[in-house]
Amino acid sequence: MGMFDNIRKKAEKAVDQHGDKIAKGIDKAAATASQKTGGKHDDKLAKGTASAKKALDKLDGRNDDIPDEQTPPTTPPSPTTPTPPTTSSRPPGPPGPPR
Repeated sequence: MGMFDNIRKKAEKAVDQHGDKIAKGIDKAAATASQKTGGKHDDKLAKGTASAKKALDKLDGRNDDIPDEQTPPTTPPSPTTPTPPTTSSRPPGPPGPPR
C-alpha cells in the first residue's frame, strides 16, 4: 500500500466518524467569508460549500457521511454597533449662542 492510499484511508475514516462536524466547519467557513465580503459572493460560496460537501461525502464511494442540507451562507449579525446620532453632534448641555 502506497503513501497516498494510506492517507486516503485515514481521510475516509475521519469523514465517516466526523462528517457532521466537518460539514459544520465548512458552513462556518462559508458564513465567515460571507460576512467578510458583505454577502457579495454568497452565490459562489453556496456553490463551493455544496461542492466541498459532495466531494467529502463521496470520498469512500458512498453518499452517506455529510448531511444533505444545502443552506446558503448567512451573514451573522454584526456585534453591537453604535448608532450614529440623528441630531446635532454637540454634547447635551446649555444651548450655545444663536447661529
